[in-house]
Amino acid sequence: MTDVVLETKSLVKHFPINQGIVFKTKVGAVQAVDGVDLQLRRGETLGVVGESGCGKSTLAKLLVGLEKPTSGSIMVRGQDMVRLKGNELRRARRNIQMVLQDPYTSLNPRMTVGDIIGEPFEIHPEVVPRKGRERAVQDLLDTVGLNPDHINRYPHQFSGGQRQRIGIARALALKPEIIVCDEPVSALDVSIQAQVINLLERLQDEFGLSYIFIAHDLSVVRHISDRVAVMYLGRIVEQGYDTEIYDQPTHPYTQALLSAVPVPDPRLRGHRDQIVLEGDVPSPANPPSGCRFRTRCWKAQSVCAEKDPVLQLRERSPHPSACHFAEIRDVVHGH
Repeated sequence: MTDVVLETKSLVKHFPINQGIVFKTKVGAVQAVDGVDLQLRRGETLGVVGESGCGKSTLAKLLVGLEKPTSGSIMVRGQDMVRLKGNELRRARRNIQMVLQDPYTSLNPRMTVGDIIGEPFEIHPEVVPRKGRERAVQDLLDTVGLNPDHINRYPHQFSGGQRQRIGIARALALKPEIIVCDEPVSALDVSIQAQVINLLERLQDEFGLSYIFIAHDLSVVRHISDRVAVMYLGRIVEQGYDTEIYDQPTHPYTQALLSAVPVPDPRLRGHRDQIVLEGDVPSPANPPSGCRFRTRCWKAQSVCAEKDPVLQLRERSPHPSACHFAEIRDVVHGH
């Protein structure tokens, strides 16, 4: 898995804050994504985790072209998606598709399942000839575990898990290499979550897909991901292989997140040293100077306010971490 299919460099998305109705004046900006560097290799799953409001969904929209970045680059198979226009952009976007979070609102209730899954063929008619589209849609339904005979049903006739399978079939229609999954199981029951996760893993093996898997459930991310990137206030603060992040977290924010995950082994529950973060998440419109996590960090010192820590390998961290005092902590036993 050394072949890089997706890479972002210094990716930034700031939403302007304006005052006035007729004559608008820019008075600031919400720094939703602020300098994100990521690499996704062929056939792997990169998990992106973090609290609500940290910029995960904005990052997903940037990757698939639903939002235009303020600056930076998004390279898909060597092509910069930010610079492409017209037919070149349309062809390139076939390689990266998206599974949305809510299966109840992401499907048009006025369209049949066949029209929903077949809609990408209308935009990219070169993929499947018109005469073969009904068969192609039925094959996609069968691929995701749904009855091909239900092609003329409407979304309200399906359960939540089935609707998400329809969303996955739609994402597969153009035969992409990359699928961005924006919290695809958070709206589903736990038992259904497992079925959808297993489906995604099967499809990955069958079609050689690469996933960006965004979630706030750390246990789900650990199950499906090869590597994990932890986001806080628009930036990646720690990145590494799943075993490194979960067994040897070095950034205080990652350690706090992992300490809140329920322990399945009852013998270890009394030994959990839970880290309770004080204060609220700072506003992305006015982030703290230096390290953005310093206002909630128990390790914060004067250098944290003066110098912004770079995401890099450090003396006490076996993987890149954006903390001046990064060091391994056992989140179960607290040392």
